[in-house]
Amino acid sequence: MCYPTYEVGARLVGASVVRTDDPVRDLSPDTPVRLLWINSPGNPDGRVLSIEQLRTIVEWAQSRGVVVASDECYLTLGWEDTPASVLAACRDDMSGVLVVHSLSKRTNLAGYRAGFIAGDPALVADLLAVRKHIGMIVPAPVQSAMIAALDDEVHVREQRDRYAHRRNVLRVALEGAGLRIVDSRAGLYLWATRDEDGWATVDWLAGHGILLAPGDFYGPAGAQFVRAALTATDERIEAAAERLSIA
Repeated sequence: MCYPTYEVGARLVGASVVRTDDPVRDLSPDTPVRLLWINSPGNPDGRVLSIEQLRTIVEWAQSRGVVVASDECYLTLGWEDTPASVLAACRDDMSGVLVVHSLSKRTNLAGYRAGFIAGDPALVADLLAVRKHIGMIVPAPVQSAMIAALDDEVHVREQRDRYAHRRNVLRVALEGAGLRIVDSRAGLYLWATRDEDGWATVDWLAGHGILLAPGDFYGPAGAQFVRAALTATDERIEAAAERLSIA
């Protein structure tokens, strides 16, 4: 299960897509792989890869010449687990490894389309050249806003505390209404199930004025799940919890 944009991006450039939650186990040596996306903490399920798991993936990819792109936009939002960057798993060799960061979650700057890539210097240089020629240079005002945001940790702690409060309210309410929370150990989402078709759960919740995303939006393995986001306002989260209390 994953954020669907990884697959959409691959299809836009004419690449084939292979879904796997464990490439080391699932992909045979003759499977032609050029790029591997990983996402920890994960969207939608909040799963966190350990440093040992990340190191195994990096070593596997480097031995096969596969580029690892690690989406780490939820890295500062660990709850039961403390997420680690894939760069921490690289030892002294970052070849073929990229991390992708975004300020849309950490700093609530989604509309700015602000973020950065770090890792293998040769790959970063290639990406910079491509961005320049296809008109994707980040505007100077956005770059200035990024510098200010990355230099300030106070708002990050405030934002994290805000999400933590919403998470606690919503988790208690969902579990009280009979849903089971799975993984969800970090990130901005609660991955929940009533052990039925996810669309049936969506319909049941909609009947109480609560809209969640069906799990199969994120892959076939999510067919019995729904995803609850912590991005609504405090007022809307509390209203949802109140409705669930009488569901």
